[in-house]
Parts: sequence; structure tokens; C-alpha cells
Amino acid sequence: MVIVDDGVATGSTARAACQIARSQGATHVVLAVPVAPPGWQSMLGDAADEYVCLETPASFYAVGQAYVDFSQTDDADVVAILEGARERSESVRSDAGRVDAGRESDVIVTAGDAQLTGHLHVPPSAVGVVLFAHGSGSSRLSPRNQYVAEVLVEAGLATLLLDLLSEEEARERSAVFDISLLASRLEAATEWLHREEGLSRLPVAYFGASTGAAAALWAAADRGREIAAVVSRGGRPDLAGARLGDVVAPTLLIVGGADAEVLELNQKAQGRLRCENRLEVIPGATHLFEESGALEAVAHAARDWFLAHAGPHPRSW
Repeated sequence: MVIVDDGVATGSTARAACQIARSQGATHVVLAVPVAPPGWQSMLGDAADEYVCLETPASFYAVGQAYVDFSQTDDADVVAILEGARERSESVRSDAGRVDAGRESDVIVTAGDAQLTGHLHVPPSAVGVVLFAHGSGSSRLSPRNQYVAEVLVEAGLATLLLDLLSEEEARERSAVFDISLLASRLEAATEWLHREEGLSRLPVAYFGASTGAAAALWAAADRGREIAAVVSRGGRPDLAGARLGDVVAPTLLIVGGADAEVLELNQKAQGRLRCENRLEVIPGATHLFEESGALEAVAHAARDWFLAHAGPHPRSW
């Protein structure tokens, strides 16, 4: 979030604005002002993550000295400005293909000869869409992924929980670990989203679990900057192999602290990533994140990552 003030004198107003922004969920705060005294950043400390200022005159004594007209703005002008901003925001959302009314339905996605079953949930005025890639032995009915999807929907992100394999294919162990096949199905679903009314111009992100995480990274490598972000939950990113180095989408790897083997595999896979990335370890959590509060921590970390990179004002989209 970018906060713009008319200038900094004592810094109290700017600090309060930054605190409010963080309380509303902002994960990265930039404070930008046209004028401030020398050393103004140290005066504000860690109130913001980044500071921008055009002028810091040595003879600074008041913000008004930098303005030809520093008269007060009356309430009517403020209301008119805010109303105009709201109207422009609504226009931008409409132009970007975002939907005003929410919807929820079961869908069928065609991927070559396969008919894939999924569940689409679009909240009102969705700001992005997250496509779930389930892992071995899991499906769109996974209670863990359904819980994460609910948290994302509440944050304004559409979700598509999709079975990447047919029921017959899912019984074949080799298909479950066929990362190339799973990735191709994920890419077909991405194309489907691009054709879907109301979703066609929304940023697309991937959420993968277990082998689905490898498929998500493989597909993200193929599609480059078309994919806004990737999150892996207890995943096997190592199975994406050489494709890891081709991923450009910001990637978050979430692993349980007590899931030692998978944690080690994720640490090695992270070393092969060249994109923006982070490894989030949930203390005490095992592979399925069944411990109290563990899955909630996963959902909140995924939500924050997606909103930062595939939300209303993404840093990488």
C-alpha cells in the first residue's frame, strides 16, 4: 500500500496512517511525501517499509514553505475527491473484467480428451483467481484445501478447486506422479479461466499441495509472467526438477516444522529457484497440518502472498 501525505513535519500523522494501513492488512507500506526535514526516515523508524521524498531542504521549518498555496481543503472538496476516486475504481474493476456479483458452481474443464471436474467460487468484485492443484491421494473435496479456499474467497480472491485426473486415472499411481501430465492439465484449466466470462482478465495464481505443487511450478515455468504467484503447501517442489530455475512467478513454500523430510526437500528446491521466493515454516506442524492453528497459519500466509502479488495492486503483475 502506498500512503501519500502533503509533507512531514513531526511525523505523527504519517505514522498513524501507516499503523492504520497495517491494521487493515497491508503487508508492505510505502510512505511518499513531497517535502520533509533532513533525517525524516529515522524520525519515523519502522512505521513504513519504504520511504520516498522529493525534497529535504536543510532550512526546513514547516511543510507549507514548499507550497505556493497551502490553504485548507474544506469537507465538500474532500467528499467530492473521494467520490471521484470511488467511481474511477469501479470503472477500472469493470474494465478489467472483474465481476460485481458473486457466484458459485460446479464446472467441467476440458483438457484434451479428459473432462475434469471442478468447483468455482467467485466472490463479488473478485481481484484475482487461484487455481488449486491437488496432490497425490487428494481431490477438489479435500477439507484442507476447501478451508484454504474459503479464506481466499473471504479476501476477495476467486478459487477453482479442480481434479487434475479423472477417477480412473487417479487410481493409477503412475499418473499421480506424472508431473508433466498434471502440469498440462493445470495449463488447460488456466486457458479455461481466460475464456470464462468475468474472469478472463483477472490475474491467475496457483496453489499446489504435495505433487500438485510440482505441477503448479512446472506450469508456472511454462507460462512465465502470465502466472502472478505460486504457493506450495507441504509440497514436493523438487519433483519439478530443472523447471524450477525457469519459474518467474513469486513463490511461497509452506512446510510444517515437524515434517523433516519434506522440509529438507523444500530447502533444496528453494535453492534452485531464481524468482522471488520465501520458505515459511509452520512450527510444530506435521505434513497434513492437523495441529491446532497450523492450517489457519497456512491459509493466512497463502492469502497474504496472493494479495501481495495477485491482488488489487500486485507488486509483480
